[in-house]
Amino acid sequence: MTKRFQQAMQLMRRHDPQTKEDGFHLLLPHAADHIDEIIAEFAQERHDHGLRCRLLELVGEARSSQALPVLTEQLHDGDESLRYWAAKGLEKLDTRQARQELWKARANGLGD
Repeated sequence: MTKRFQQAMQLMRRHDPQTKEDGFHLLLPHAADHIDEIIAEFAQERHDHGLRCRLLELVGEARSSQALPVLTEQLHDGDESLRYWAAKGLEKLDTRQARQELWKARANGLGD
């Protein structure tokens, strides 16, 4: 785990909204470099809904094939915010399998 990733996560866990955004934007251009760590943080986080949404957004921004299982799983989550970020991430991934998952979810009444 790099110093940048640790610093970004510390900022994103703070209570101040601007500090959280600063942490998010510190990690945003490097999401692909930290996809494993971001997915691990997302899987472990259970209490901070906003942080989960930010982490899932970063998973999508990474545009990595490693993101497909996480995004697909969250596309079917009961939480509308997580479904939204999962769909956005799959759109950005823009692979055949990602498009199929979006199509299946929309055919089943999930998403937009």
